[in-house]
Amino acid sequence: MANSGKGTFKPDSDVHISFEDQQKINIFARLNAKVDDYKEELKVKQNDMKNLEEAVEELSLADDSDKIPYLIGEVFICQGLEDTLSSLEGAKTKKQNEIKDLESKCEELKAQMGELKAHLYGKFGSHINLENEED
Repeated sequence: MANSGKGTFKPDSDVHISFEDQQKINIFARLNAKVDDYKEELKVKQNDMKNLEEAVEELSLADDSDKIPYLIGEVFICQGLEDTLSSLEGAKTKKQNEIKDLESKCEELKAQMGELKAHLYGKFGSHINLENEED
């Protein structure tokens, strides 16, 4: 008898999935997708934060008398160095808060996923794989 595929699935195994178990698997999958979305959003916000930090560094070389264009919405306004640095610090603080918020949401979802994972692995053992490919 030849093994036709990879893995150890046996069609005649005694694994039965109840409706409640299927719901838990679906919830786990939705939480996992949400965590992936948050991770992508987190990468974008961390990149924005890096750009803000680089802008502050560049402005340290600027002359106090220079008027600096600063983007607000879709419009550039020209303002002094101190006002621009103040605006950038405010933007950095806001971005840091957004990053912390996303990180806490990810941790919350991972805790819920951990509970579901423990229950599902306890019931199905090696017949189910809930590990993320990145982990």
